[in-house]
Amino acid sequence: MQEFYQKIVNNLSAHEQLYLASLILNNLAEKKVMVIDESDTWTEEDQNDLAAFSLQYSNEVAGNSEELV
Repeated sequence: MQEFYQKIVNNLSAHEQLYLASLILNNLAEKKVMVIDESDTWTEEDQNDLAAFSLQYSNEVAGNSEELV
């Protein structure tokens, strides 16, 4: 791939390179290529845990002794 870039793409004008990039990106969009790694997304449980921890921590920082969770 690097050799192709050096021999072909590198010799194109800036306008031609942008046009080629546009064609490639549009093609990927049509194929609906998944670029987001779903394993890195937060589940609803993760979000609830974060909210509970945040409330508890803010309560501790504020100096309140009552538990919010």
